[in-house]
Amino acid sequence: MSALQSNPLIRCSWCGNDELYVKYHDQEWGKPVYEDKVLFESLVLESAQAGLSWITILRKREGYRKAFANFDAVKVAAFTPEQAEALMLNDGIIKNRLKIKATISNAQHFLQVQKEFGSFANYIWGFMPDQKPLINHFDGNAPASTPISDAIAKDMKKRGFKFFGSTICYAFMQAVGMVNDHIPSCSFR
Repeated sequence: MSALQSNPLIRCSWCGNDELYVKYHDQEWGKPVYEDKVLFESLVLESAQAGLSWITILRKREGYRKAFANFDAVKVAAFTPEQAEALMLNDGIIKNRLKIKATISNAQHFLQVQKEFGSFANYIWGFMPDQKPLINHFDGNAPASTPISDAIAKDMKKRGFKFFGSTICYAFMQAVGMVNDHIPSCSFR
């Protein structure tokens, strides 16, 4: 019997057996992110997810990367109305006019936050106690939102961000490692 067979990896049940989901769970989910470009990517993808399953967005991630200038917030913020309209013909992304327009305006607000706080990371991590991740100990399902995600979503709405309510915010927090919601027995905790 090999070492792998005697000590199998345990994962959070939400990722199931889908190869893309497993890779995302193992390599990204819950790992703290402080790079603005990666935070912007997560903001775009989480906002696109509103009302959809995460696997749908993961499967279109490369399409989003191509459509939105490799998640370059400066370039996305400068998209013209014509570029936004052309994205409605792009099968690589979710063709929702409101979400496309929100991505462009969110990029503009993202840049404003960077200017005000020095980086988006400074802003977003500033909501966390001691600017460190919270490690939760849920044996079952994590909550859909928390007082911190409520506060972030409220502040971001005040700043003009769209498609970023408290539930989407909490998913964003999980994705970028602001909270670690891997189950206690998960090998990737």
